[in-house]
Amino acid sequence: MRLLPLCLLACPTALLADDIPLRSEVTAVTLYPQGATVTREVPFSIPAGDHALVLTDLPRGTPLDSVRVAIDGAAMGGVTTRSDFVPPRDPSTTEAIEAARARVDRLEAELRDGRSAVAAIRLEAEAASARISFLERLAGADAVASMDVGALRELSVMIGEETLTAKRQALEARLRADEAERGLAGLERDLERARAELAALVPEKPGNAMLSVSVSADSPAEGTATVRYVIGTAAWQPVYDLDLSRETGTLSIARGAFVTQSTGENWTDVALTLQTGRPGDRTEPTEILPELRRIEEEPPAPAPVEPRAGTLMESAGAGDVAAILRLRREAAGELEGLVASYSHPGPVSIASDADRVRLSFDTLRTGAELIATAAPLGDDRAFLTARITNDTGEMILPAASAMFHVDGRFVARRPLALLPAGGKAELAFGPIDGLRLERVVLDRSEGDRGVLTTSNTLTEVVRLKIENLTGSDWPLRVIDRVPYTEQEDLELTWTADPAPDETDLDGRRGVMAWEFELPAGARRAITLEYELGWPEGMVLR
Repeated sequence: MRLLPLCLLACPTALLADDIPLRSEVTAVTLYPQGATVTREVPFSIPAGDHALVLTDLPRGTPLDSVRVAIDGAAMGGVTTRSDFVPPRDPSTTEAIEAARARVDRLEAELRDGRSAVAAIRLEAEAASARISFLERLAGADAVASMDVGALRELSVMIGEETLTAKRQALEARLRADEAERGLAGLERDLERARAELAALVPEKPGNAMLSVSVSADSPAEGTATVRYVIGTAAWQPVYDLDLSRETGTLSIARGAFVTQSTGENWTDVALTLQTGRPGDRTEPTEILPELRRIEEEPPAPAPVEPRAGTLMESAGAGDVAAILRLRREAAGELEGLVASYSHPGPVSIASDADRVRLSFDTLRTGAELIATAAPLGDDRAFLTARITNDTGEMILPAASAMFHVDGRFVARRPLALLPAGGKAELAFGPIDGLRLERVVLDRSEGDRGVLTTSNTLTEVVRLKIENLTGSDWPLRVIDRVPYTEQEDLELTWTADPAPDETDLDGRRGVMAWEFELPAGARRAITLEYELGWPEGMVLR
C-alpha cells in the first residue's frame, strides 16, 4: 500500500497529470454556402509538468473526427474527444434570461389572479340570477292562491323588492366583471411581449461534447490552444441591391450576404470570413475505366411500346435526353473552380437556430448602356434594359433574390445569374409604359396576303408596330422570329422590311433583332413575311 508514494518520492521529477478545465468561445468562422470552419482560441496557464487541458463546452453535434488542435506555449501530446458521458457543467443562463423568465412568471401569476377575480364576480351575478328564479317560482306556487288578501299583499311586496335588489346586484356584478376583464387585456399583452423577449434571447442547447489535450512544460507556462473543426449546420447566400441611374448611366451593385447557423451555441463577436468554395463537393475528376466491347448474334427486335405521357425525360427523344442531361451537368458545375473570399470588417454575432443576419459589404459600380427592349410577340410594352460589362474586377455571384431599383425606386425582386469579371450581361429593370407594342397578323381585307394555307404551303405576313408616347427619345431593340427547319423537304423563305440587324440571336435559330432610335411621339413599323413549303402527302407540325 505504501509502494506508490515511496516510488514518487524516489523520483521527484515524476508528476501526476492534472486536469485543467477551460471554457472556450468561438473567435473566428469561415463560412461556406453550406458549412463552415469554426475556430476557437482558448488561453491557458499551467504549472510545470504534464497536464490535460479539458474543454467540456463544445456543442454536442461537433463532428469530432474533423477537430484539429494547435498549442502555442507548451508541448502538445495526444488529443482525446468524447461526445457521450461528458462531465456536467453549470447552465450558462445569463442574467438577461433569468430576468426575462422572472418577468414572465410574475405576469403569469398576475393574470391567473385577475382571471380568478373575474370568475368570482361573475359568480355573484349567477347567485343573483338564481334568487330571481326562486322568487319567480315562489310567486307562481299553488300555496299563494289560498292566502288571504293581506298576506298576499305582503308577499307580493317582498317578492318585488327582493327581485329588484337581485337584478340590481346581477347587473352590478356583470359590469364589474366586464371592467375587470378589460383590465386583463393589457396584462395579456404585457405577458405576450415578455414571452417574446424571453424567446428572443435564444438559450443555447444544453448538450455538449468534450475535448482533452495533453500538454507539458518544464516550467510554468502560458499559451493558447487553437481548436478548428468543420460543421455542416451553417450557411450563407449572397444578396444584392442593384440601382440603375438613368441620368448618369451607372449601375451600382451593393453587395451583402445572409448568414445563418444552427450549431447549438450562439456566436458572439466572431471574425467572419465568407468563401464561395464548397468543401462538400467533389474534389477529384471521374476515373475512366476500360470499356470492353464484343459482338453477339443480333436479338429479335422488341415489340414497339407506346410512349406514356409523364416526365420530360419520358417524353423526349434520344437526342433530347442527351441535351437535357448536358444542361443539368452544366447547371450543377457553373461555379466549379471559382473561389472568392470576403472578410467582414467588424465582429459579427449570430444566434443559433434564430438569427438570419444580413451583412453589408462594398458597393460596385459600372457603366451601363440603356436600351428599350421590345418583344411584340408576347408583350404590349417595352422594357428598360441595361447592357453592362463587369469591369469591376470582382465576380458577381449568383443570388436567389436580388432587389432591382431605377433612380432609387424599387421595381423588381428576382434571381441574379453569375457574372464573372469581364463578363457581359443584359439586366432588365421593368416596363416602360409609354413604349407601346403591337403585333398584327395582316388580314387579306387590308390588301395584303395575310395568312394563306394550302395543302403544302403556309404563308404569313405580320406587322410589328412600335409607338413612343414617353416624351423622351429611346434607343430601341425589337426582337421577333420566323420559324426554322432542319428538314431538306421543308423549305423556308422569309423577308423583312427593314432587314434585321441580327439573326439567330444568341444562338436561337430564327430569332432576329432590329436596333434603331425612336424619337418622342414617333411610330415605327416592321413587316415580316415567311413562307413554308413541303411535299404533297406530308403534314406540317
